[in-house]
Amino acid sequence: MLLPSSIYCNRFRYLLLFIGFFCLTSICSNYSVINFTFICMADGDSELIDSGNGTLVSRYSYSPKEKSAIIWAVAIGTIVGTFPINYAYIQYGARWPFFISGMISAFSTAIMPLAAYLGLPVLIVFRFMQGLAYAADFAAIGILCVRWAPLSETSLFISILTCFTQISSVITNPLSGWLCTSSLGWRAAFYVHAAFGVLMFCLWIMFYQDDPHLHPDVTDVELEKIQRDKTQAHIDRDSFVPYKAILKNTVILVVWFNAFVEMVTVTLLIVYAPIYFHMVLGYEVSLTGILVSFATSIHLPLKFTGGLLSDKITCVEERKKMIFFNTIAVGMAGVFCTLIGIFPGDWSKTGVALFTLSITCMGMNPGGFYKCGTLSSRQYAHFVLATIQFMKCVALFVAPGTVALFVYDERRHDQWRYVYWINGALLILANFVFIPIATDQPASFTLITRATVEEEKRKRDAAEPLTLSESGSSPRRSGPTSSASKTLEDSKSVPEKA
Repeated sequence: MLLPSSIYCNRFRYLLLFIGFFCLTSICSNYSVINFTFICMADGDSELIDSGNGTLVSRYSYSPKEKSAIIWAVAIGTIVGTFPINYAYIQYGARWPFFISGMISAFSTAIMPLAAYLGLPVLIVFRFMQGLAYAADFAAIGILCVRWAPLSETSLFISILTCFTQISSVITNPLSGWLCTSSLGWRAAFYVHAAFGVLMFCLWIMFYQDDPHLHPDVTDVELEKIQRDKTQAHIDRDSFVPYKAILKNTVILVVWFNAFVEMVTVTLLIVYAPIYFHMVLGYEVSLTGILVSFATSIHLPLKFTGGLLSDKITCVEERKKMIFFNTIAVGMAGVFCTLIGIFPGDWSKTGVALFTLSITCMGMNPGGFYKCGTLSSRQYAHFVLATIQFMKCVALFVAPGTVALFVYDERRHDQWRYVYWINGALLILANFVFIPIATDQPASFTLITRATVEEEKRKRDAAEPLTLSESGSSPRRSGPTSSASKTLEDSKSVPEKA
């Protein structure tokens, strides 16, 4: 039963924000827990098998290529699931599709120890299921921002919801490290994460609804704030999306490029941090978990602060704020990523510091390309952010792919450095491309709605008989002029760089 609305003091949206955040974190933690348990699953001699040449090896010992395949299985699942799940969000809202995805994630995580025991093919199947569930994350962020975030709190919502990857690392790595070295063993890490996921998604299904104006715990005061300065098309929950117009928009394409490059780099840094810290920098397993958590968590206060500052500072032009935050989040992160490859592996403290600085800089992205994409796409932000999720799952291919291409011995820094140089250079390039197109104005495609498309069709159909009577010859289509086209022409009064 929901609590009385007076309990929330006109801030019920924040309860949904944090429930949604922990659900996102749960799905991410569920797929990433194995990244840490890799380094302790093979320990011990209780489950040895014959490798085929008379040598006994651990049942859970995986080669670098097998580890890449295990990671790629999630990427494949996410690629397969991204657009079907996004379609489900558009048609049915986020309540049930996100809940079902969370349950799939929890189940596949709980079964993971058994899957690993049964062999690599079975393990990959359940990793694929985790990937299907993970595909639900970014579209959920888009729905929460579109439906529940006031325009004046866009960066705050984005800063909290998009830090689930780092928070999952902060929780998962030390917890998995402690469980691995305890009497409970590495299997408990999967069971604990699965149980947490079930709890969070039960809260989600209890409290969440897609329409603020229909929710019994949203007061008139809060509803007015949520809907303030939004168009009716933004407020209405319509399944229409002008895909073609969005895909041709320069601003959105550049936002996606920045997102993709950053996703590849953050995947590289977070997924391979336990292996890099342990194998190259030489830290013990237990200390590795603490250091990785430190490197991925220290930026969080800066991320929240940056999101608030981006919303609250009104004396600086919005476009200039976007460029400033994006230069830190993408450009400076690229510089520090490049330096990881320059400093030698025996400079362990410097390596940890550069990892930390690179990830910390990325914490400013809510005020950069994320905010640009959300404000430009307005009511269609869920599709823009869902596409970023698609790019994130492609990044799950690209990051392990670059590692597999250059790294044959995980202990050799001279092989890892090429991976960091490539990622750093691409980050710097992405920021330079972003600077000239940054804008906070709604894109022209936000004026294209189901109504304008239907009006265009009616006008075109009405114009056809006139064309036939004037020509007195064979049927001929009228010119391309349409209400949607007229809408786009009228939208020239809306400032936009595209």
